[in-house]
Amino acid sequence: MTKERAVELVEALLSRQRQESPWMALSPAPAVADAYEHAFGWLVSVQSVEYLRSRDPGDVLIGQGPYLVDRQDGSIHHIPVTTFVSDRWEELYLRQVKGVRPPDEPDPLVAAVRALVRSDGRLAAIRHLRKQAPLLGPHQAKAYVEAVGEGGEPPAELADLLPRPRRESYPLLPIDTVAGPAR
Repeated sequence: MTKERAVELVEALLSRQRQESPWMALSPAPAVADAYEHAFGWLVSVQSVEYLRSRDPGDVLIGQGPYLVDRQDGSIHHIPVTTFVSDRWEELYLRQVKGVRPPDEPDPLVAAVRALVRSDGRLAAIRHLRKQAPLLGPHQAKAYVEAVGEGGEPPAELADLLPRPRRESYPLLPIDTVAGPAR
């Protein structure tokens, strides 16, 4: 897939959308502003024709994320701008569009406790765990370290007492497949 072909596909999509949607005819006409290569294909950004001509900030289309033209099949996917600016849009694309499930990531605390058991012993692992999870009492921390140190998972009742990893404060908007494979 070449850059020119990706741009051609997005321009054809924009033209179809303008013809098929009454409200699109009332909004500023969009045009391809730029395209750059990505591992998944081509990211094609769109902006209003007026802005591309005038560079007047009043003519900017706001909230328009890029289109991804898939390198393998030419399908076109719109990535909402709030999703695109997150560091997780690629993971979402692989999972949602391609059906690729990421491998389970090991819990960093479990990995640290296991490493400490091997290198410095159980007591060092218990101390580290209690610093990271102050809600665990000494006996609970010992039970956690014993379970994890032997290669198991922490008991659910203890895992519930651990601090939760911080997640982004907003959900990612889904990536919308707007055109199937190109012919």
